[in-house]
Parts: sequence; C-alpha cells; structure tokens
Amino acid sequence: MEYKGFMEKKNSAPANRVPNLFIEKHQKDVMGMLHSFDRLRLQGSLRYLYCAKIFEEYLSKAKVLYKDFKQFATGLTNEVCQGAERLAQSLNRPFTYLNSSALSKEELAREIVERDGIKEGLVAIFRCVEPCRTYKMRGNYQTKKLKPHLELGKCLHLYFYVQHPRLGLLHLRLQTWFPFLIHICLNGHDWLARQMDEKVLRYRKADNRFTWLEDFHKAQDLADAQLRTDWVSLCEQLRETYHPLHDKIARPLDGLSYYWTAPQTEFSSDVLFHDQRVLDRLVPRLMLHGMLNLGCEQVMRFLGKQLNGQFGGEVVTDWRRGSEGVRLKHWVNLNSIKLYNCLNVLRPETTIHNAEDLKVFRTPETRPDAPMAWYPLRRGVADLYRRAQISRAANDRYLTALAAASITTPLAEEAVKVCRPVRQNQRRHRALNPFDAADAQLLAAVNRGEWALKGFRNREIRALLFGETKDKKQQRSQAAKVSRRLALLHAHGLIAKVSRTYRWQVTEKGHRILTALLAARQADTDKLISLAA
Repeated sequence: MEYKGFMEKKNSAPANRVPNLFIEKHQKDVMGMLHSFDRLRLQGSLRYLYCAKIFEEYLSKAKVLYKDFKQFATGLTNEVCQGAERLAQSLNRPFTYLNSSALSKEELAREIVERDGIKEGLVAIFRCVEPCRTYKMRGNYQTKKLKPHLELGKCLHLYFYVQHPRLGLLHLRLQTWFPFLIHICLNGHDWLARQMDEKVLRYRKADNRFTWLEDFHKAQDLADAQLRTDWVSLCEQLRETYHPLHDKIARPLDGLSYYWTAPQTEFSSDVLFHDQRVLDRLVPRLMLHGMLNLGCEQVMRFLGKQLNGQFGGEVVTDWRRGSEGVRLKHWVNLNSIKLYNCLNVLRPETTIHNAEDLKVFRTPETRPDAPMAWYPLRRGVADLYRRAQISRAANDRYLTALAAASITTPLAEEAVKVCRPVRQNQRRHRALNPFDAADAQLLAAVNRGEWALKGFRNREIRALLFGETKDKKQQRSQAAKVSRRLALLHAHGLIAKVSRTYRWQVTEKGHRILTALLAARQADTDKLISLAA
C-alpha cells in the first residue's frame, strides 16, 4: 500500500556526519550515535476563522443568525462526535469518556495495544473536556447587539489513537467546537522502528529509545529520510480519515483549509554505550560540569544566539533526579536543551517551542527572488527540516562542551602541570594561578563551549576580557595584552594555533586541565556532594 505524505524534498538533505569530540573521547565505550526527532506536535488551524470579521462573514454566508449560533455549532459538534462513535463501533474499538485530566491517555492507549495485540489501525477514541480558545456570542451594551468573541473556555475534545502502518503509535486531538483546532502528535523513534522493520534491520528498543542497533549508518539514513516528508500531505491524510466533517464545515467560505504548523519539536542525539555501568559512572561528572561551567552565554550559543543588550529574555538551568536517572535542563525563553540518561543511553535533546526566537539564513517568505538574509524560523511545517538542523547542531555543540568533563586523572596531578613556570623556545613563562581573578577570567574565556567547533580569535577574547571599545589606541593595547596571555596558555600546552588561520583552539590536554581547575574554583563542597550524589 502506498501512503501519501512521504515524498522527498530537495531542500532537506541530511546533515553531514561530522565526528563529535565527545564521541571521539569515549569511542571505546560508545557503540554509536543516532540523531532523530523524538516527539513532534503538529497543529492544524483554520486561520481565517481566528479573525472575528472573517468569522462574521463565514456565519453570514452560512446563513446563521448570531442568536442561532449556539444551536448551529452544537449541531456540528454532535455530528463530529456521532461520526467518531460510528467509526469506533464499526471497528469494534473503545469510545471512552475520561473524566479526569490526570489520566495518561498514551498509557491507556498502549495498554489497549498490548491487550488487543493491535498492529495497525484505530486503537481507541477518548473523549474529554479540556481548555481551548473558542467562539462565544457576547452582547454589546452600547449597540445592543450580539458579537462573536474568541476567548478562553472549555469544550469537548476527541483523541484518536492510531497504530499507523508507517508512523507507529500517534494521536490526533480534535476540538469539537469552533474553530475546530487539530493537534497531531508523532513519535520519531516509533516511526523509525517501523522503517527499520520494513528494511529488516534489527534493533532493541526500550520505551522511547533504542538500546542497540544493528547498523547505525542505515538507521541514520532512515531517520534522515523523515525530514524529506511532505508534511502537509501527511497531516491532511490523517485529517481526512478522522475529521471528514471538515468539508461540510468549510463549505460556506472558499479556501477554508487547515494551515499546518509545529508548536513543539523535540530532537534527540542518542549516544549508546556498550555498558550501562560505564555511563552511570560518567553521568555525575557530566551533570556537574554542565551545572558549573555552562552559563547563560554558552547555552545561548548552543542555540545559535548571542547575549547582547537586545536580549530581553531569561536563561534558566535546572536539574532533578527522576526514576530513570538525572536530568539537566537549560531554558532560553521557551526553547531548551536537556541532558538525561536512561539504561545505556545518554540523550541530549533540543526542544523548540518558540520558533520565532531562532533565525535561519533564507530568502523572505513573500519574496523568494530576494537576497538571502537571516530571518526568524517559521512555525510552518515547511521549516521542519531546518528545525532538525538547528537542533542537531545544538546537541552537537552541547556534547562537545561536555567532552571536557571526562577527567580521569586526579586534580592535583593536572593542576601541578600549569601551576609552575615553563620554558618554551628558550623563553621562560610564568605559572598560571587559577585562583587569581585575572587568570581565572582568562581560563573561563578560552574554555567556552562556543569555541569548540571553530576556535577563537584574539578580538573575541579581548571583547570578553575588556569589553567593546571604539578607541583604536585602546584596542591595540588590549590586543597586545591578549596576545601575551594567549602565548602563556600556548606555552603551557593548553591552546594551539589552528593551521593557516588566526584562530586558536583548546587542546585535549587543555580541556582536561581547564575544566578541572575551573570546577574546583567555582564549586563549594556541599554543592559538589549534592550534585554528585
């Protein structure tokens, strides 16, 4: 059987497979790495109906008086619910009302799948009353007339849980009152498992993660193929199947169709270890390093942003221990990067809620022939492949920054190497003192996560140490000071010149020593104990 929605797009080529520093450092313990969408929440909205004037036009063409709106809308709601009930009855599937929001619909659906052995098709339909934005008629005291108002309220929602032949377990949530909002929730790992089943690729899967893969390259090719999906066709196919009344609802207004967006995407980069015990020993160091050394500027850089005077948001770091392990999470406004472990899998994951807060290099949406420039990421599903690119890059940057946390030698042995003078090219260089404010500032500046990929220049370190200035004489003086300090770090073997460039990069030795020294300087005993416990 051929399914709509799986067409390949030219503009969504998979990202390049560049070796990650973290993977290189732990290659003997790591069996492989997999980048994939985790959870995808897609939204279909009848955009025109969110405009009150257009909604008034809709009711006029439908020949519905304002005083009769409730009766009209109730009739459509009943038709939607009756159609869903007939569908459930025809397939002998549950059509259940849930009176509590505390109940996990997904857990109930998975129990039904396991109980009834459902491999494909409708699993169940759940009904529940939930908050939403909906239309109500309100009287105007001045004009003495009714007017439609879009406001917060509650109405009945239908949850269609489906075992899709290509996508795995998903659900479609349908608002049964105007403006009939739709949410479709997919799981990228369930989808990938179905793809591997088709290709007869073996794997082991526990809940929402793969713990073993027969062929990582082939699995990654299949995950990359998800990005070439025709998302609109896919969503419309599901809409046609589970919300056929839309054609009748849309009839009064020409061109009334669903616009598909992605309010939330989760993209993970799973690192699979051979031995869970090795990962369990490593995790406390990773969490400690993330808490102590990854500040707001670094987190923003991971997401491709810069901290400047125009940034009016908030950066928050939080950690908690759950039943499956420890979770470390960084928020930049509504977007986040988190790190957690379960079984033998270490998972950095980027979640995008606010697409407009991120920028991509493209042409304007309304002028495709115009020069390319940096524009906000679009909420529409057409930019899903760009979300994957941004999220994967963020995960890679985060893992690279964590590579420095793999410290195996005692701190005293590492510290003594830089806390005494050294000679290089017949020239004596002083010792470094990580507990001195100036030296600590320099060490922190060169050890920032954003330098991991391309390295840093003199002017970038100068801006961090001295701030920005337009005075040319002062710039030259500050540049000279930075050059002497970088030469000091070079003499101690902490940084090295990037070939044929003016850039410097922290060495492997530098990562070990800098991380250890900075962590010792910043951490107090109680904090270290509580985080590592």
